[in-house]
Amino acid sequence: MNDPGPHRQAALSALVCRAREGDKAAFEDLVRLTYADAFSLALRLTGDEQDARDVLQEAYLRAYSGLARFRGDATFTTWLYRITANRAATFMTKRERHHHESLDAGLQVPERSPGSDPAERASTSCELVDVARVLDTLPPSWRAVVVLRDVYDLPYDVVAEELGVTVTAAKIRVHRARKRLREQLGPAARLQRGDRAAPVPPAEAGAQSGAAGRAEEVSPVAL
Repeated sequence: MNDPGPHRQAALSALVCRAREGDKAAFEDLVRLTYADAFSLALRLTGDEQDARDVLQEAYLRAYSGLARFRGDATFTTWLYRITANRAATFMTKRERHHHESLDAGLQVPERSPGSDPAERASTSCELVDVARVLDTLPPSWRAVVVLRDVYDLPYDVVAEELGVTVTAAKIRVHRARKRLREQLGPAARLQRGDRAAPVPPAEAGAQSGAAGRAEEVSPVAL
């Protein structure tokens, strides 16, 4: 993801300075200006809108309480992305642990119906597979590293630090995720070269646009 333009970055820096001095209105403006991009990151990492909102709520609270420690070595948005990634990783770990505990307690995991996997839908209905859809098929640990590295352009050491893994492990996961993406995007590449592709059903297109619209809605952050 590209860095904010110089004018927007200057505005964010000014707001950070005011927020560090205790101006809550300035921090609320920071939330308003950065929420959409931060929500997009949280959604990519968790794969669920409500989980993304929960992660982001905690991330902004962490950012607010940690403003005094923000040295400005990186931009505020990059710092916020790191916090969001850290909180998402913690959230996903807890969710996975809860999932296993539920299985141990005897709860049954419902079988996925045919076509519930985006990649399966693409192969059976000849839909054009986009990167966002294929990302959802990756294991959470792979999806997290490739999103942070390739979408948000964070260096490997930062990715590793925020996800609690070694740099080597981060590189291995990125390599495996990229390989899986290339494999799954292969059919899409062939379609783009001239094979017939079925249009995305209106219901699905509406759902996608609805999620994008909801990302623009700034959830209140209770300070």
